Amino acid sequence: MIDLALRQHSGPVTLSAISQRQNISLSYLEQLFGKLRRHELVDSMRGPGGGYSLAKLARHVTVADIIFAVDEPLDATDCGGKQDCTRGNDGKAGKCMTHELWATLNRKMVEYLDSVSLQDLVDQQRMRELQEANAAKSVLMDRRSGAAESTAAA
Repeated sequence: MIDLALRQHSGPVTLSAISQRQNISLSYLEQLFGKLRRHELVDSMRGPGGGYSLAKLARHVTVADIIFAVDEPLDATDCGGKQDCTRGNDGKAGKCMTHELWATLNRKMVEYLDSVSLQDLVDQQRMRELQEANAAKSVLMDRRSGAAESTAAA
């Protein structure tokens, strides 16, 4: 979704292009984007020049929206939240002693993921790319400076 959001300004983005850039199986992306489309997070366009684009502004899509749309489980409990983590000597199911700890962690994860927008991730990626470009530029400048000093010393 970050890849899509970064590139959709120039038109629909193909899954094959995302697959190549992100090294993700095309068939897996097709499954994911089918789910994202059904949850109205992406739009698809068929035919030549077709592909996918965001159905909403990136700032209106949260990481939680994306995870729930593709049915990724967010559960730290052993019981899947059913509270049947352990069985007593009588065979009855019950909560394990740490059930509330893991259930609280689940709630905190969802709260956090719901507070992070796709736009936040896009902005972070753009900043990272800018920092990498500046670092590469700095290395190049240092090499040129070193080469000039070596030539002057010779």
